[in-house]
Amino acid sequence: MTDQRPHLQGTLDDLGTPLSHCTFVIVDLETTGARPGEARITEIGAVKVRGGDVLGEYSTLVDPQTSIPPFITLLTGITQAMVATAPPIEAVLPSFLEFAALDRGTVLVAHNAPFDVGFLKAACAEHGYEWPAPPVVDTVVLARRLVTRDEVANHKLGTLAGFFGVPDQPTHRALDDARATVGILHGLFERLGSFGVDTLEELRRLRSAPTAVQRRKRHLADDVPESPGVYVFTDAKGDALYVGKSSNMRKRVRSYFTAAETRGRIREMIPLVEGVTPIPCTIGLEADVRELRLIAERKPPYNRRSRNPERSVWLKLTREIYPRLSIVRAVHGDGAPVVGPFRSSREAELAREALHHALPLRQCTHRFSPGKPVSACLLAEIGKCGAPCEGRESPGEYAEHAGAAREAMTGDAGRVVGALTDRISVLSAELRFEEAALYRDRLAAFLKAAARAQRLSALAEIPHLVAARPEGPDWEMCVVRHGRLAGAGVLRQGTDPSAYLRALAAAAETVFPGPGPAPRAGAEEMECVLRWLESPGVRLVELDRPWTCPINGAERYRGLTDWDRAPSSTRR
Repeated sequence: MTDQRPHLQGTLDDLGTPLSHCTFVIVDLETTGARPGEARITEIGAVKVRGGDVLGEYSTLVDPQTSIPPFITLLTGITQAMVATAPPIEAVLPSFLEFAALDRGTVLVAHNAPFDVGFLKAACAEHGYEWPAPPVVDTVVLARRLVTRDEVANHKLGTLAGFFGVPDQPTHRALDDARATVGILHGLFERLGSFGVDTLEELRRLRSAPTAVQRRKRHLADDVPESPGVYVFTDAKGDALYVGKSSNMRKRVRSYFTAAETRGRIREMIPLVEGVTPIPCTIGLEADVRELRLIAERKPPYNRRSRNPERSVWLKLTREIYPRLSIVRAVHGDGAPVVGPFRSSREAELAREALHHALPLRQCTHRFSPGKPVSACLLAEIGKCGAPCEGRESPGEYAEHAGAAREAMTGDAGRVVGALTDRISVLSAELRFEEAALYRDRLAAFLKAAARAQRLSALAEIPHLVAARPEGPDWEMCVVRHGRLAGAGVLRQGTDPSAYLRALAAAAETVFPGPGPAPRAGAEEMECVLRWLESPGVRLVELDRPWTCPINGAERYRGLTDWDRAPSSTRR
């Protein structure tokens, strides 16, 4: 009963599926041995249950097409004669998979699940069936967490069946053992109540019992409404400890006080929590944005992400006679082109190296002018710079390089892409793969940052935008001004849309223009807005100027590199 996915901060989709609504298929196999691939399946038994009711059973012998070891016959009672007329596994798999419906949300349950799942996956792979990868619950693992050694000598199937008083005792035959596992599963579920676990997602995250402090503070969720919004955990002084969001705040907040909450830093926080402040929101986008704003404003110590947006860095082409590329922490209204923001200075440095490879911009920080030259550095001698510092390049000649850099950063990135891909091809042909990977990382860092800045800039230039998205019979609506979410609401069925739109726009926040790609909102907030605007079904209702991005901009090269991969040099 393991879930290897990282435990992320709760999202608006974290309600979970109540255990009473889940369909479980409890399966047991008999085999000729212990190793999938070497041993073969001789019998499959399965029981399908939901809400405590048995929906169906499945049982069949399987011809392993190999001899059954004597000790297996002694253990299970399955003889060679019994399987001689049984269908082979390739004939059995289609009917079993159809019964189990593992590709349609069914939860697979087994006692010592890796054994049974391993054999089923191996059989599917051997005979060309795609394993549906259903959620898996292992009753052995679950029993070890819910039934102590003071209560049972071990957690074997027969021992647990006797402990829970299961009428169907295991016999080392597949269907009998599956029926026994059903009884054990229901017995274990009865114990989950004291752990505060009532959804499949909580069950799969279950690691240990809730602490005494968690149980004692569970009442803090009682006054939180069952509505979408943002919640803030506060300490005795009222300071924010943690900010999160959910489409059902009470349910999500309650989960922090159950065994399903296993994050170390959150369990460390719980003893400090003295209150929970709910902030209801009308739509999910509003909750996304409010969460980001609260984290940035209050910097709660137990939030890991989004706490310090002011530490983001940008790559800027300076406003000088001989411009250069500079890594900065703020964007000013001087009209200088920028790309970013970057997650780290190292990523910004990689992007700068990409531009330096493609364009002979100066890399020094000397102050000079046509009338006050200084000595050139080594870069001029190796052809990486035109040496404007010595007067070898006039301001007009150098301006061509600066103009090309501006164009690559804010418009067509083709020159940078061409230069770096050519270099990558040469290095790869010479089998210099580590050097080629460095250029790949430089290109990826530049393209991601340039695309991000171009997308943000396009949205930030729009003074007023209203968009709507269908949500059942109603419409979610938002007002965006210069990239900032200025208002949000839900247009209910039967409401006059024109009147509602006028009221929503009138009540929306006034937002003035500003410098840079993200002038009036954080880049993360603007990206939340962009994701919402790009989601299926969204319609633009009002737009007071065209919304455009460069036709040959950096996003054109999205397929050139793994867009979401962090550069290898930042992963070390």
